[in-house]
Amino acid sequence: MTASSVSAAPSVLLPTYARAPVAFERGEGPWSITADGTRYLDFGAGIAVNALGHAHPHLVKALTEQAGKIWHTSNLYTMPEGEKLARRLCEATFAERVFFTNSGAEANEAAIKMARKYHAAKGSPERFRIITFEGAFHGRTLATIAAGGQQKYIDGFGPKVDGFDQVAFGDHEALKAAIGPETAGIMIEPIQGEGGLRSVPPQCLRGLRELCDEHGLMLIFDEIQTGVGRTGKFFAHEHYGVTPDIMSIAKGIGGGFPMGACLATEEAASGMTLGTHGTTFGGNPLAMAVGNAVLDVVLEEGFIARVAQMGLRLRQSLAQLKDQHPQVIEEIRGEGLMIGLKLHTLNTDFVAEARANGLLVVAAGDNVVRLLPPLIISDEDAAEAVARLDRTARAIEATLKRPAAE
Repeated sequence: MTASSVSAAPSVLLPTYARAPVAFERGEGPWSITADGTRYLDFGAGIAVNALGHAHPHLVKALTEQAGKIWHTSNLYTMPEGEKLARRLCEATFAERVFFTNSGAEANEAAIKMARKYHAAKGSPERFRIITFEGAFHGRTLATIAAGGQQKYIDGFGPKVDGFDQVAFGDHEALKAAIGPETAGIMIEPIQGEGGLRSVPPQCLRGLRELCDEHGLMLIFDEIQTGVGRTGKFFAHEHYGVTPDIMSIAKGIGGGFPMGACLATEEAASGMTLGTHGTTFGGNPLAMAVGNAVLDVVLEEGFIARVAQMGLRLRQSLAQLKDQHPQVIEEIRGEGLMIGLKLHTLNTDFVAEARANGLLVVAAGDNVVRLLPPLIISDEDAAEAVARLDRTARAIEATLKRPAAE
């Protein structure tokens, strides 16, 4: 196997991904490495998942130690590491209750169910509708594709699950008009990830909080991609001084191990009583050990502040890169180490050219390329990424200057 090829045998996996012809055997910090030793600077981090890079020694130690003890017991029994992780999350956030899941989609399902159950438990079961926003991405289950509202994900899967009212991003009048007697809550990403690194203005988030308070709605923040230090705060909503009632998290909290969680206030979670929700694998001992190890690092004094500083320096360098390549880069977006390059040229072409230059980045909506590096990158790593982006932009420019074939 080489860096540019994989097995010639036809795949029996469902063809739902256009997989790049590269396979990685191992990783070191911000580097992904193929079997033949080719190294790629990984500024995708498994789509914001590998928050502490590859093979972080503290995470490896936590996982292997737990693997030598017990892997699974089920939620029929007390899990001390889960109790510990839940308490630490509550102490570091607005939350008073936590439910662990296996993924972000499941965390969002729990959040949606919690908002509905809150009203049903208070005698208003008719209040089940959730307002969401165009460009959103909340997962791939039947309910979360309906919440996201993107037709390309809904087509072919039967009638759209009822209960979601989508409004245009930033249209305050449409939002107010969408609130009715059946509305249970409002669900939003503080920064849209798949939607193109579009940040919700602070005044808009504050306005959502006021609307929810006025109408007795649950405010749900989807911080699956923005959370666990990614934006230079533990969670992105901290930038704006706005607190949700319910929040879904995943990706970075497991540092690469599959896990998520739904966090909530005591009031928001009041309807979720014995037997109302469950999971087989959520909160398993392996995930809890890794989650606690992630928090050991991310909540260490100075770590998140350094992410913010690194993000600022990287965005400044990227602004200079934009000035050098105005035909390719239109705009720099994002916060902390969640950065987007809005392009004039096709983002998928840019991703492929970056990979050819040994840099892994991720495409997003609105013709954006995402830079989602591990939070542990050094100044040298950032400088190397910018140099490879420069080579990528130059290669793209060269194709623009070629005369059209006759």
